[in-house]
Amino acid sequence: MVGDGRRPAGKPLRAAQEEAGVPPGVWKGRGLAAVGLAAGDVVTERQAELLLGEGRHPDADRIEQVLLAEGKTPAKARRATVLGRPIEHNQSPETEKAKERTAWLGMDLVFRAPPTVHIAWALMDDETRRVLELCQDIARDKTLEWLEDAVAEIRWKSGGKNRARVRDGLIVAVFRHYESRAADSRPLLHDHAVVSIRARRPDGTWGNQTADALMKHIVAADALYTLLFMEEVSARLGWAWEPREVTPGRRPVMDIAGIDRRLIGWQSTRRQQIEDALPVLTAQYEERQGHPPGERAAYALACQAADQTRLPKRTELRSLAELRAAWRDSAARAYGADVVARLAERARAAAAAVWVRVRPLVDVALAAVETIAVVYVMRGAFAHRHLLAEARRHLSYALRGRPHQHGLDEEIVQAAIDAYTRPVGRGRMMTADLRALYPHETEDQAVLRALTRKRAASPYERARLAAGALTARVHALRRADRLNARPRPRPRTVTVPTTPVLRPGWRTGRDLEPTTDIAAAELTSRTLEAAAEVAARLQAGIRERAAARRPAPQPAPASAPPPSVQQPVQPAQGRTPPTGGIA
Repeated sequence: MVGDGRRPAGKPLRAAQEEAGVPPGVWKGRGLAAVGLAAGDVVTERQAELLLGEGRHPDADRIEQVLLAEGKTPAKARRATVLGRPIEHNQSPETEKAKERTAWLGMDLVFRAPPTVHIAWALMDDETRRVLELCQDIARDKTLEWLEDAVAEIRWKSGGKNRARVRDGLIVAVFRHYESRAADSRPLLHDHAVVSIRARRPDGTWGNQTADALMKHIVAADALYTLLFMEEVSARLGWAWEPREVTPGRRPVMDIAGIDRRLIGWQSTRRQQIEDALPVLTAQYEERQGHPPGERAAYALACQAADQTRLPKRTELRSLAELRAAWRDSAARAYGADVVARLAERARAAAAAVWVRVRPLVDVALAAVETIAVVYVMRGAFAHRHLLAEARRHLSYALRGRPHQHGLDEEIVQAAIDAYTRPVGRGRMMTADLRALYPHETEDQAVLRALTRKRAASPYERARLAAGALTARVHALRRADRLNARPRPRPRTVTVPTTPVLRPGWRTGRDLEPTTDIAAAELTSRTLEAAAEVAARLQAGIRERAAARRPAPQPAPASAPPPSVQQPVQPAQGRTPPTGGIA
């Protein structure tokens, strides 16, 4: 509640927060109405102590006083303020051995933006900083809403065998931090969303959420938060995004296009500490085991390096203004004042190049193929949530910050499940249907199996190779159908705006409707005219090739009357003549 510092005994919480330079926590979630709170209310120390520390009503003191005044005993008055089962139940003599443990009452979900966002937030002007903080608020709140609507479950009966959606929603306390815990303090804009485990069942009684439901969907929630954050930044600042490979052969991260890569190393001192300690641990492992570490062993060594290099929390506290001044001075000394001053200009220039290069189109069929290929190669057996996370990552890579249609991620997942999966086991797990995923041709099948079994490459690298091969096959089939004039259903495609439309009113946080940009309209008109001209040339070439393949006409019999008027050529049944334009 006071950032990464420690509050001296006897100092009020608000005074300690002001001294630490962090804002007070706020309540979020639709479940607040059940306990008499509202979204945006400040989290007081007593409320956090009661709800997150004891599992009681945040206004338990007043309720207890009213009940005592009505003649209730102290034990009954206190029990009336407990939400669900008291935490003393786990320490009671009647509790079986399996439940003799410390009760836990909350989960800490950390929302952290990509590294280049921290750089722009720390080194650019105050208006840009406020916009990025607003984008963080919107993306975080929408992700929490998705967890409330689609994920959060509550349990009851023995062993939690009965499960249902929470009645009201979640109760979340959000605390914003500005810096990392490194000794030299690097910018790290992130939010701690402490989710209370207490929630109401459908019948109105209080109980505990199922922790496994939230934990299993953390990756899907992370992908949704990143996707929403990218869209908000692109809509409000006009920036674009591009993938950056942090570790060779591993999944790339999305960064703001145009941000100097040297500043990423300046900001990520924590990663450098881990990378410096990792070779020593790897050498010790090879000496001890006699072989290099595998994937699981390498991950365990990375966790060990992170634990060994973790520094204690700092005691010196500074305000956000002091931190930003120190960060700008440090970056200017390291890389020059010109690099810091031109961050926004270079981001806008790079965004213009990205918008020209990247097509504003999402092909649902191709997205389903890529999603199922990546998830199958990396996991083998998977669930709906794994496909959902990969579909959201695909939208992030494909759109680069353009807004996606609501429900498009679920549409991609459903298309992948319907066409390329089969159930496995007794649960809700599934795997790829190889008869549908791999082509029937023996040559192509051999190529794909070699890609997926290339053990020298990392799992993600093998997954991308398989996805690329399958995507190329889909393109080849479509091209063959077009050349042979076969009737085939048109692929389901979704278009998005070709250029980001900046939303007005972002300085006050209002999400207004986009306005019409005359320059963008003229550019779109010129683009459509050029595309129509290109399409006309392509269609003419297709007609010429079709005419060349068509057999020569036979001479008409002498008795046949000469044709008077040439009849129009009718299109094949089930196929419409091409009209040009952009899908």
